[in-house]
Amino acid sequence: MRTDTLFNEKTVFSYEIFPPRRTAPVDTIYHTLARLKGQQPDFISVTLGAGGANANLSTADIAQKIQDEQFLPSVAHLPAVNFSKDEIVVILEELKQKKVENILALRGDLLPDKEPKKDFAYANDLVLFIQEQGDFNIIGACYPETHSEAANSVEDIRNLKRKVESGTNQLISQLFFDNNYFYTFKEKCDIAAIDVPIQAGIMPVVNKKQIERMVKMSNVTLPTKFLKMMERYEHNPEAIRDAGIAYAINQIVDLVAQGVDGIHLYTMNNPYVAQKIREATRSLFEA
Repeated sequence: MRTDTLFNEKTVFSYEIFPPRRTAPVDTIYHTLARLKGQQPDFISVTLGAGGANANLSTADIAQKIQDEQFLPSVAHLPAVNFSKDEIVVILEELKQKKVENILALRGDLLPDKEPKKDFAYANDLVLFIQEQGDFNIIGACYPETHSEAANSVEDIRNLKRKVESGTNQLISQLFFDNNYFYTFKEKCDIAAIDVPIQAGIMPVVNKKQIERMVKMSNVTLPTKFLKMMERYEHNPEAIRDAGIAYAINQIVDLVAQGVDGIHLYTMNNPYVAQKIREATRSLFEA
């Protein structure tokens, strides 16, 4: 099932998970999926894996398992910098065989210790190439606080507009902790006539190291109230977990009340956190 059709009927709520690291047992992802079963998000996306996916398990394998066992649409992440055109063709054929119709097409992070492939300079190039290879629903990333490599927000919105015009059918935002950034970004998209559904990416922070890593990797602003929460509870693991869950719930309640197209929850493969947020907000997506 194509995930872009879901927005015609409701406010969408989805999850993101990632494959196990190279050094982790393959079964860890299956344990995560088993514990997520029954929570019934509208779809689940699968990243290529933090620090490199386990060689014995592909993103396509996990995406297929989600569809076969949880009866949910799945989304496979595809970062352009990791693959050549020939490699992308092979991956797309595998996705077709496994009946995975949805792809999150990304430029991908440029890593200092890994030489990027040269066939796709931008996500837009990958979108155009995927369109030539088959009938996929293509999803793109967007950045409420502006992409870190863009000169300014105007250039960033122009690039996003180009990505949508190339064939991107829906967007998922990078995480943010101040909803006002998302609302300002959405206004700019409306002015630019970017008229595809935009899901707000929400990450519940459950420990201080997690947020330090996110800030280092992303251009994300931490509000004063968020910093105070981290400072107050950083030495109490249960308290900081519960505070992070509460903060994410408050963000979601406000976003849904303001008419957001959907929420994409970065679960960090933590079923407990995902369940608590799902239980607290489920009725918002049924109204």
